[in-house]
Amino acid sequence: MIIYTAILGDTLYSIARRFGLTVGELERFNGFDDPDNLSVGQDVLIPVDESNHVVSRGESLYSIAIEYGTTVEEIIAANPNLRPPYMIYPGMELLIPRSSAQKRTVEINGYAYPSISDRTLSDTLPFLSYLSIFSHSVNSDGTLNSLDDSRLIEAAKEMDVKPIMVITNTVEGGGFKSEITNSVLNSPDIRQTLINNIVSTARSKGYGGVDVDFEYIYPDDREKYNEFLELLNTALDRYNLTLSTAIAPKISADQQGTLYEAHDYQFHGKTVDRVIIMTYEWGYLYGPPMAVAPINEVRRVLSYAVTEIPPQKILMGVPNYGYDWTLPFMQGRPARILSINNAISLAAEVGAEIQFNNTSQAPFFEYTRDGNKHIVWFENPRSLKAKASLMSDFNLKGLSVWTVNQFYLQMWRVFDDMFNIRKFPGQET
Repeated sequence: MIIYTAILGDTLYSIARRFGLTVGELERFNGFDDPDNLSVGQDVLIPVDESNHVVSRGESLYSIAIEYGTTVEEIIAANPNLRPPYMIYPGMELLIPRSSAQKRTVEINGYAYPSISDRTLSDTLPFLSYLSIFSHSVNSDGTLNSLDDSRLIEAAKEMDVKPIMVITNTVEGGGFKSEITNSVLNSPDIRQTLINNIVSTARSKGYGGVDVDFEYIYPDDREKYNEFLELLNTALDRYNLTLSTAIAPKISADQQGTLYEAHDYQFHGKTVDRVIIMTYEWGYLYGPPMAVAPINEVRRVLSYAVTEIPPQKILMGVPNYGYDWTLPFMQGRPARILSINNAISLAAEVGAEIQFNNTSQAPFFEYTRDGNKHIVWFENPRSLKAKASLMSDFNLKGLSVWTVNQFYLQMWRVFDDMFNIRKFPGQET
């Protein structure tokens, strides 16, 4: 598969013709709803195993190999007319082969709210190993709030995807609450009540495991949280249920802040089965405009994480959304959350050119509406491929997508092209 970036004058028809395909084939493969509105800078996935590339000024065999996800050696092997010292020149045609590298088998987790549509759920499940259903929220007395999740559990099992029960310290409409975990973790009786409720609920509903997403835990509760995870892991293990945790993106063990301090990377790494690192939200709802998951920052987190957590336990977080900020940025004024599809549609609607920031490896565009300037940061196939490539760099177990409630076909095409996705057949439904 090739990622082609549209230039001025391109249409879906001209791109299809260039690669010997039909417009319909490109529409279906990319999930395009409005193929007539193609933005400059928009990525188009080309479903071919090999293609002809016309060399442009300034290109090298190395840069061409990177563009197509192959190697210089494979390009040379596919073009017998190339001879040492393997010089290329503008206008020269090269046959670009599909990389012969063996695809790794990885695990992909997707967080989903029960509100996910049947269509989106069925379209997404073929690309998942785990479906983490968000969420059973915890009360201060150790009870769990109910969740309408049976539809998602059954659908996951039918597609050989393991359903995961997510528990959180959230309150309706109020986000994560430190007081809830403080109450639970500091009372042995309440803590045991919660563990009993988690195990019984997971077993009765047919979950395959539990994911603990406790955030903004008081720093003084760090050791109590570790004790809770150890007890919960032992309880779940009796019934062959897995335990994972979602943790903040740290770059050092002593990183300050309520979001970070109680998440003990080393302890999680030795205790639980999977650790989901939430490597996103550098660009966030109330923050200044920037990429949601800049690759340079993600790499810093992973460089530290693998020193504390076995890489084969780590799932790297990937955002399936973007933000639209009004400029100039004003503290306290929130950005607008956009699905990736809506961000791409907005670029076409306003006639914006999609640009790509090389440092963060992320796309963005600017536009003006009603006299107000805006900037939008989101994800596209190039940024997602760059993030997924970090899994090989750090030998990680897989990816975790937040969230899968909006279906973005190009993302799943990229992951499917790069990896074999682990499945869990034989689950009881």
